[in-house]
This record gives sequence, structure tokens and C-alpha cells, in this order.
Amino acid sequence: MLNKIVLSMATLRMFSGTLEIMAALLMLRLNQIDKALVVNSSLALVGPLVLISTTTIGLVGLSDKLSYGKMLWIVGGVACILIGALKK
Repeated sequence: MLNKIVLSMATLRMFSGTLEIMAALLMLRLNQIDKALVVNSSLALVGPLVLISTTTIGLVGLSDKLSYGKMLWIVGGVACILIGALKK
């Protein structure tokens, strides 16, 4: 039987992947650089949200097994990823 937390994380990732494929198909259908750029930019908002959501779900699932120190390291690592990805 599947773990509910793993199933939730996988479902979010499948949703994100489906959204990416749909966006790529929309870009091909629009066939204009400026409109494709708008679609791509909107995807840039979804990626970090999915990362934060899946990480949060995973941390909640591990909260009884991890010490506060290890949890802080994980949160710090995710923060570094987001800062690096979103900084201009």
C-alpha cells in the first residue's frame, strides 16, 4: 500500500509535469515568441510553489523522525535554491 505522503508528493509532481506539457503544447499552438514567453513566465511561478509544497509535505511526514537541527538545514537549503532561482 502506498504511503499517503508519498502519494501526495507524487500527485503534485504529476500535476506540475502535466502543466508543463500543456504549456509546451500551448506555446506550439500560439506560434509567437512574445506569447510563448508569457506562457513560459507563468510557469516560472508554478515551479517554486510546487517545490515548496512537496518539500513541506515531505517534512511534515518526516517531522517525527528528524531533529529540529536537520529540519533547519533542509529549510535553509530550500531557501538557498529559491533565492538562487529567483534572484535577478
